[in-house]
Amino acid sequence: MDVHRLMRAVENLRAVDRPAATVAAAVRRGLKASKADGALRGSWLGHPLHPLMVTVPIGAWVSAAVLDAGNRNDDAARKLIAIGLTAAPPTILLGLADYGELDKRQRRVGLVHAVTNAAAVGCFAASYQLRRRGRHTAGKLMSTLALTVLSTGGALGGHLSYAQGAGVHRWQAPRSIEDGTVG
Repeated sequence: MDVHRLMRAVENLRAVDRPAATVAAAVRRGLKASKADGALRGSWLGHPLHPLMVTVPIGAWVSAAVLDAGNRNDDAARKLIAIGLTAAPPTILLGLADYGELDKRQRRVGLVHAVTNAAAVGCFAASYQLRRRGRHTAGKLMSTLALTVLSTGGALGGHLSYAQGAGVHRWQAPRSIEDGTVG
């Protein structure tokens, strides 16, 4: 499987242009109305906040998977899933704040990234409910599915950040190799 080809295919997925543009416009309107635009996008820090925040739900969910793999402490794994689910909404909000500033190709990847991660969150929520009802094996299977889907979403997010440069040097002055500020 050529992962690079798959990522480029998502960049070229024109079928999502209309919904992607609609979401971006709604986000821009909402942020302007709330006056929270710069704060949510990390202007005070000098880089986007979303990549920092994703470590909380991902870390909690991966930790739950480690407990599951060792057949250790189902209650602790369930609590870790709950921590990830609690951290997901602010993580999503920060991602949406960045979304309004993306170009067309980045919005395509961003929308598929968001939909994929929303599916993962739904699977983790189902896993949590299954575990609460004492269906630990089914909950573990659902968590495994969720982590697989989340990995796909994470790969798309990495592509958006590193290959497409979303949010890179957003608040810094333009740099160049000639003046010695890059390199």
